[in-house]
Amino acid sequence: MRGRDCTGAPGEKPWPKTIAGIKLSVSRAWNDQRGSRRNRKGETLATQLMIYETAVPVSHARHGNWSLEVGTNYAFCRNINSVPLVAAEFASAALEYAVVFGGTGDVVMPVTVLGVRTDENLYVTKEGGWQAEYIPAFIRRYPFVFFSRDDGKAFTLCIDEAFPGFNQSGRGKRLFGDDGKPTPYVEDVLKFLGQYQREFQRTQAFCKKLKDLNLLEPMQAQIKLGSGERMALGGFSVVDRARLKTLSGDVLAQLVQSDELELIYAHLVSMRNFATVRDRLAEAQPAPSAGRAPLTH
Repeated sequence: MRGRDCTGAPGEKPWPKTIAGIKLSVSRAWNDQRGSRRNRKGETLATQLMIYETAVPVSHARHGNWSLEVGTNYAFCRNINSVPLVAAEFASAALEYAVVFGGTGDVVMPVTVLGVRTDENLYVTKEGGWQAEYIPAFIRRYPFVFFSRDDGKAFTLCIDEAFPGFNQSGRGKRLFGDDGKPTPYVEDVLKFLGQYQREFQRTQAFCKKLKDLNLLEPMQAQIKLGSGERMALGGFSVVDRARLKTLSGDVLAQLVQSDELELIYAHLVSMRNFATVRDRLAEAQPAPSAGRAPLTH
């Protein structure tokens, strides 16, 4: 099914394990008995599309009798520790999450930090509830996603058939009516993803401007737990305040007019939420030894 509102990131595919090249890493640093510091390298912070297991194009031939029951159980994203964010979400997300910029080379996207250890989302409870008022749109759009094979010229609506609420028992919302046409529910999904795409494009332009103005600076967040364990979260960038202050009045005026200066300050204010990540990590049960071993990517 092709959406009337083209959506999803240009070239975005629902089945790879990463999106937009976003990879953040975490290393551990601690003192040995002689007091010297050691570092372990490289737990992957973000494998962004792990929540999509078997995403396939939505079609009447395949899904004519299928329904979708969406509840408030977010266990499906228990094992991701960051998700992409679009510009329109900054104001809400910055109140509860650390918003940083991940990526390599020319591809940079904002992400919300959800955890530190690999495969650990500190915002999902044991029961599958979400421990924050605002839920990122990347999570809310699941199990739907758009796929493009032609660099964003056309998009196909896909659904993750592994989603527990996807059923043939009539529970929830049907995807197709008796007339074989998409239901109003699916039309609403298309509209939501259409808006997501428009914001994605705006966010891409914003990130490009940050790079062109040389405002992004690599950062490493140091986290010390009550046990004395130290963890260093790196592989991402933040806006450098000193560089921001050197911008000309004309450039600052342009950022104000485009509302991008507001985005920058929302991002900077969100840095205080690393304390929330630290506190949630301290409250969480210790991860199994296998989960705490360093990984590389």
